[in-house]
Amino acid sequence: MSTRRVNHPIFARFYTRVSRAMERGGMTEHRRSLLTGLSGEIVEVGAGNGLNFAHYPPSVTRVLAVEPEPHLREAATGAARLAAVPVRVVDGLAEELPAADGSFDAAVVSVVLCSVPDQVAALGEIHRVLGTGAQLRFLEHVGADTPGMRRVQRLIDGTVGPRVFGGCHCGRDTEGVIESAGFRIDRIERFLFPGARTPHSFHILGTAVRDG
Repeated sequence: MSTRRVNHPIFARFYTRVSRAMERGGMTEHRRSLLTGLSGEIVEVGAGNGLNFAHYPPSVTRVLAVEPEPHLREAATGAARLAAVPVRVVDGLAEELPAADGSFDAAVVSVVLCSVPDQVAALGEIHRVLGTGAQLRFLEHVGADTPGMRRVQRLIDGTVGPRVFGGCHCGRDTEGVIESAGFRIDRIERFLFPGARTPHSFHILGTAVRDG
């Protein structure tokens, strides 16, 4: 068992304020699209302050929400009390999920694969806890679509970016790592959020399926 602890109190408070502004700016609609049609037992990896909880459909019977940052986990626990579906918020790392093999019908990640230290290990764990044919729903900001902006992202990621933004990397090839981890992407949408072309505005939203 890892002894690594995640504790970013300044960033957590900053993110809580900024995320509310993002919801008002249109992120709520993307969350709804991310979660629509889900059913059964769900593991949400990196639940943050619990903004997804209000949008799970009633066909979801249980959500295990894993969040390692204590300030965000406290906020998520409060959000879980207001959710229309049962949500249990627990401490844990994406690379060491507290769940048995094949125990979930779907996994949800939203703006978390940018910040995990090891994307391959995190997606390997998600693959482990899902049954064959189960879905991975993802909403992530990723590498830009032009060489110039990708250079800017690499500069940010290689210097102060991860330290300032709670481990976040703005230029990762998350789509490619999802596919290499044993998932088949069935649906993917690319969009800018917010609309301006900034290093953190390139997003993907979609569904991948865990192959056998």
